[in-house]
Amino acid sequence: MSLNGKVALVTGGAQGIGRAVVQSLLQSSAKVVMVDLNKALGEECKAQLDAEFGEGNCTFIECDVANGDALRDAFQSTVGQFGRLDIVINNAGITNEKDWEKTIQVNLTSVIKGTYLALEHMSKEYGKQGGTIINVSSMAAFLHSPHQPVYTATKHGVIGFTRAMADAAIQGDYGVRINALCPAFVDTPLLQSVEDEDNMGKFVKFKDDFKRSMTKFGVLQPSLIAEGMMRLITDTSLHGAVMKITCSKGIHFHTYEPMSA
Repeated sequence: MSLNGKVALVTGGAQGIGRAVVQSLLQSSAKVVMVDLNKALGEECKAQLDAEFGEGNCTFIECDVANGDALRDAFQSTVGQFGRLDIVINNAGITNEKDWEKTIQVNLTSVIKGTYLALEHMSKEYGKQGGTIINVSSMAAFLHSPHQPVYTATKHGVIGFTRAMADAAIQGDYGVRINALCPAFVDTPLLQSVEDEDNMGKFVKFKDDFKRSMTKFGVLQPSLIAEGMMRLITDTSLHGAVMKITCSKGIHFHTYEPMSA
C-alpha cells in the first residue's frame, strides 16, 4: 500500500514514538500533521522536518488532546489544509498516578474521541473514502505494575475499545482498519517521568520495582515502534490486530482464544 499523497494525523507527534512515526510517514511520501501539547518542541520539530522533507509536507498544531473541542479543531484544520484524512495515530499518552483523572482523559478518553473524529473524516458511513486508525496501548496491559495502576487500566481500555471498534467497522462496513500497538519500555520522555513524585504520588515508592523491570525486559528505541506502526498502516490484512513489541521477541501479535459456548 503506497502512502504517496496520503494524509496522516499523529497525536503526541513532536517527541518519542510520535516523532519517530512522523519521520517514517514523511519518508513514505505522506503528508503529516503533528498534534502535540509542547509548542516549542513542536515548532522545532517542524523546522527540522521542513529542512529534511521540504515545506508543505508537515504541519504542527498545538493541542491538549484532553480538550475535546481543541482535538476536534485539529482534525478540522488537517482536512481544511490537506483536503482529506487517511491515517490517524492516537499516540499521545502520559503517566500520572497523582492526577489520575488526567491520565484517563489523555490515555483513554482522547483515544476514544480521536477514533470517533477519525471515523467522521474517513468512514464510508459518512460518505468518506476509508482509512486506518492505530491506537497506542502498552505492554503494561499484559505486564501490570504496582507502580502504575491507573496507567495500566487506561492501556487495557485502549485494547478493549480498539478491538470492539474493529468489529464495528467490519459489521458497519466503515472501510476503516483499526489496530492497537503495545510497546514495552521505550526510550522516551514519558519513561523518565515515572521517577517523579509529582507524577507518581504515593506509587513513587515502587519505582525500584519499575527500574528492575526495565533492566529485565530492556528498553526499545522509538524507531522500532515506528517500524511496527508502518506495518500496521501498510499491511491491509491487519484489522483488529494487537501488535506487541518487546526486546525479546521484537514485533509480534497477541492471539486471543475464541470463547467456547
